[in-house]
Amino acid sequence: MRAVVHQGRADFEGLSYRADFPDPAPGPGEVRVALKSAGLNHRDLFIVQKRHQAEDPALVIGSDGAGIVSGVGENVTSVHVGDEVVIIPSLRWQKKSPAPPDDFDILGFPDNGTLAESIVVSEKQVAAKPGYLTWEEAGVLPLSALTGYRALFTRGGLKPGDTVFIPGIGSGVATYMLQMAKAVGARVIVSSRSSEKLDRAKTMGADIVLNNEQNWTEAVGDITVDLVIESVGAATFNRSLALLKPGGTIVTFGASAGDEVSIDLRQFFYKQWNLHGTTMGSIEEFYEMLNLFNKFQIHPVVDRSFELKDAGEALKRLMTGSQFGKIAILIG
Repeated sequence: MRAVVHQGRADFEGLSYRADFPDPAPGPGEVRVALKSAGLNHRDLFIVQKRHQAEDPALVIGSDGAGIVSGVGENVTSVHVGDEVVIIPSLRWQKKSPAPPDDFDILGFPDNGTLAESIVVSEKQVAAKPGYLTWEEAGVLPLSALTGYRALFTRGGLKPGDTVFIPGIGSGVATYMLQMAKAVGARVIVSSRSSEKLDRAKTMGADIVLNNEQNWTEAVGDITVDLVIESVGAATFNRSLALLKPGGTIVTFGASAGDEVSIDLRQFFYKQWNLHGTTMGSIEEFYEMLNLFNKFQIHPVVDRSFELKDAGEALKRLMTGSQFGKIAILIG
């Protein structure tokens, strides 16, 4: 089968498009999905550049995908050949909990991922594709939408009428969070260094847009910010924290602009702030997220689509940070 594989050399030099990768067969409790589309995440870049080593076995990258069930193994009862499904990339994390279990993994490393014509996963790892979504939209949904859902609602406790600040608008997760927060009746503030991205966010319903060159505190004024969702890291963390109301919550799930930050602890405890970390989410939360998307008919924002053979070029676009929304890979 056709697949995008990392093997033999480090970084992008080890990434190749192959037409001869073995087609997987489902075992007991497993299903094979003929993939129609997939999506890219920064995790894919991290795996190619850092985690998957040149001496490791060949790996099909990718965590997002959607397609049609083309085969089922023994004892599979909940899924049938011909079902249209989205892949659930959260492995061995069934129920919502404060943190994932010790054996939690994300599809695409160390297991083979979704940038291929077919994938075999447990029947627990697929959910019915929302009928209103195109294949292109469905393929980019899973990982980022689940990450954003858990950050906003499970860890952040967002409620209708709350105000949430989302720095770094334009990433897949950030655009999903903007859409979900607006859907439930929250007020949303976003930031970016790109005026074009801020304009796009405004058309999507962002109530206030902040350029990174502005003084955010002055621009926000006396507006009460209940929740901050931070994924940028050191470059924005303390600027974001300065907007948060006393007793408010900041949730972090990324550090694209630096891993380490310094916090004024005295200010932190006097302000009674809450700091929560989060990563992806459980299968239970995946279904909650799907229910929200179905209820409000939310459409993922697709930045650009690439053919499978051009996935390397697509990853390089992701690396530049110039995308707005998700990058899709068309397969079937």
